[in-house]
Amino acid sequence: MEPLVIILVLCAAVMHAVWNSILKTGTDRLMTMAVVIGVGGFLSPLLIIGGPPPLPESWFYILLSAAIHCLYFYFLIKAYGVGDLSYAYPLARGSAPLMVAAGAAFFADELLSPLEIFAVVLVSAGIISLVLTGRQGSQEGSHRGNWRGLAYPLLTGLMIAAYTVADGLGVRLSGNPAAYIGWLFLLSALPILVLAIHRRRADALVFMRHHWRPALGGGVLAFSAYSLAIWALSLGAMVHVSALRETSVVIAALIGTHLLGEPHGARRLLSAAIVAGGVILLHLAA
Repeated sequence: MEPLVIILVLCAAVMHAVWNSILKTGTDRLMTMAVVIGVGGFLSPLLIIGGPPPLPESWFYILLSAAIHCLYFYFLIKAYGVGDLSYAYPLARGSAPLMVAAGAAFFADELLSPLEIFAVVLVSAGIISLVLTGRQGSQEGSHRGNWRGLAYPLLTGLMIAAYTVADGLGVRLSGNPAAYIGWLFLLSALPILVLAIHRRRADALVFMRHHWRPALGGGVLAFSAYSLAIWALSLGAMVHVSALRETSVVIAALIGTHLLGEPHGARRLLSAAIVAGGVILLHLAA
């Protein structure tokens, strides 16, 4: 992977961690998510107009990824409702490369070397150590042993892996990565916007008046972060792009423990660092 691509994917990782912290701290996560993703839908014509549409072969993957993203939004909102950012985010993002590795091997014949397999095991060790630091610590979800605190982040990770593999396959068939990204953002935004307006009705306008600034900022970050990630998927192996993106777990752990005052700071930072070390090794082993 070219150095410029590495730098841009690392920038995407930072942006992703920041917009997730905005979602975690939002007073209404459904509305925050709707605005964040809606901004991407609003900006999507910038990528669609001015170039050829995606080739027909890629449309199956655009629709599949949009559907998977809807489940991802649901599980992510649930994960932040029952767990800390410094717990749920690393668990979701850290588990994704393991699943991407399996999916990429099965669907795209992207097989790992022994050193890459060791790196995946290291990621697993970091995730297990994270789980052992203590399940819950937030005011919303301090239910130790509650299965939701583990299940929702892992289901989020599964959705991340599924849409990463779908997008990795689809963007390579698209003939125009920008148009692929644009249509994906547009189609992903519509369901959650409709759901939020239906659920909140008049309260949606109240939310927008009071909280539009952080949600809008999160939307720009989310749009930029995933656009860069999909573009990188058109250039490199899926598991390496996924692994490099997940270095964002360190940023999320720092935000959660130092800015949001979440507990188990030193242990969660150490666990996140192990996960990040594994994903970096996975990239260097290529």
